[in-house]
Amino acid sequence: MTRRDFDPATVTPDGRPPAKAKLFDGTRDGPYRGSINGEALATQITVLTYGNDEPGSGPVLHVHPYDEVFVIQQGRARFFVGDQTIDAEAGETVLGPAGLPHRFVNLGPGRLQTLDIHLSPRWIQTNLE
Repeated sequence: MTRRDFDPATVTPDGRPPAKAKLFDGTRDGPYRGSINGEALATQITVLTYGNDEPGSGPVLHVHPYDEVFVIQQGRARFFVGDQTIDAEAGETVLGPAGLPHRFVNLGPGRLQTLDIHLSPRWIQTNLE
């Protein structure tokens, strides 16, 4: 499929160089294996990795002042976002809008692995539990 969504001549590079940073250490224990603040890459998004092998477990209820997008890479999860409950599985994404408290749990069986994209140059969070 050929895509031509915009004219490349209309975009001027802003002078930032390409950048690289390590997101996670695969040997690290625990559900949070790593994160990269957008500031490290001179961008406006922060990326986290989260995973656990225990059905029923997940992050505590929390809130951010910006949107968060969850990419389910492996397994199945139940998200509680505001007053909504959303089940999602590998290959699906879930939006946690700014200001809405949210959490999720591993539905099992097996591992839940997510890539969490915070639309902010820094990870800013208030835990509510």
